[in-house]
Amino acid sequence: MIQLGAMPLPRFLSLHQDSKVTPEELATLKAYLAPWAPTTSETGGPSESISSKTAAAGSPSGTGETSASVSLASVRPEFNGLPFDPEFENWKPLSTTDRGDNNTFRFVLGNDIAIKAAQAGNISPWPDGASFAKIAWQQELGPDGFMHPGGFVQVELMLKNAQLYKDTEGWGWGRWRGLDLKPYGGDARFVNECTGCHKPVRGDDYVYTLPITTAKISREEVANNRAAALPASLPYQPLSWNAITMYTDPNTHTTATLYGNDEALRALHPSETDPGSPKYPAGAVLALITWVQRDDPHWFGARIPDVPLSVEFVQVAAEAQMTSYRRFAGRDLAEDSVPGSIAAQRTNFLLSLAPAQLP
Repeated sequence: MIQLGAMPLPRFLSLHQDSKVTPEELATLKAYLAPWAPTTSETGGPSESISSKTAAAGSPSGTGETSASVSLASVRPEFNGLPFDPEFENWKPLSTTDRGDNNTFRFVLGNDIAIKAAQAGNISPWPDGASFAKIAWQQELGPDGFMHPGGFVQVELMLKNAQLYKDTEGWGWGRWRGLDLKPYGGDARFVNECTGCHKPVRGDDYVYTLPITTAKISREEVANNRAAALPASLPYQPLSWNAITMYTDPNTHTTATLYGNDEALRALHPSETDPGSPKYPAGAVLALITWVQRDDPHWFGARIPDVPLSVEFVQVAAEAQMTSYRRFAGRDLAEDSVPGSIAAQRTNFLLSLAPAQLP
């Protein structure tokens, strides 16, 4: 709140000008809070810092009981009347977030209106009909030393309609927790928590996310252009695909997201895949983009993608044909000449990444 200028309160500062926090004092506070310090439990996983350990198992109540998945079409509206949108899982990614302050990962997805607005730079304000889904998972340390999405925690929705939601800053707000997608609010007043939290970014139409887009915005820190800097010469443009999973490397401070084309996504349907690695059909293409991480300018304790380091493609072939692997890396993301043994290892790695759990 301090780095966004929301604290100390402006009306307090007008009477107590010496209470203004200097850049040096803010740096001291950040260093003291240090959300990126290692916080692993005895089992090697991240310490639980939101809700309870049972959140990772899908229990929103903290009772230790595991919630069963429900039909998305039957999920109840939030207490403010915002309906749950069962199509959110098919929306395209706008960004990802590594929340070191509570050891969670987040996909931020947008519906078609939101994606088109981000591509055009029409995001301040966002157009009516734009909707976001922010999906959260607990972080889980894997045997490869990377942090992967663990248990599903919640999905939050925002729907823009300046007239319908004029009393709540032009947005409809909702949160559904656990695999049973239980509405978060106890009554309609829960929305005050949402609007109060988002008020510091009212200049960005109450949206914290910096969408990954090549669209140029006149103001800084509204869109994430650096993360979108993929050359047109790549064989595919995976940022337009759906996201399958993500992970981070705590040692190198990098983050990676696995994307898939339409053929790859068909293997992710619950009736067609077992838990763990999906069986991708011929014609499926996977793309793993790895970025340097940087601090999220809107949320202390979070990191977002920055400059892309590499893009790896795996194209699944039919039987008796070779599945192909290609890697593009370096400042210009030029194609590498990868030895066969390394290509085989990376191919197996991409194919073995388990999809992030969804309700």
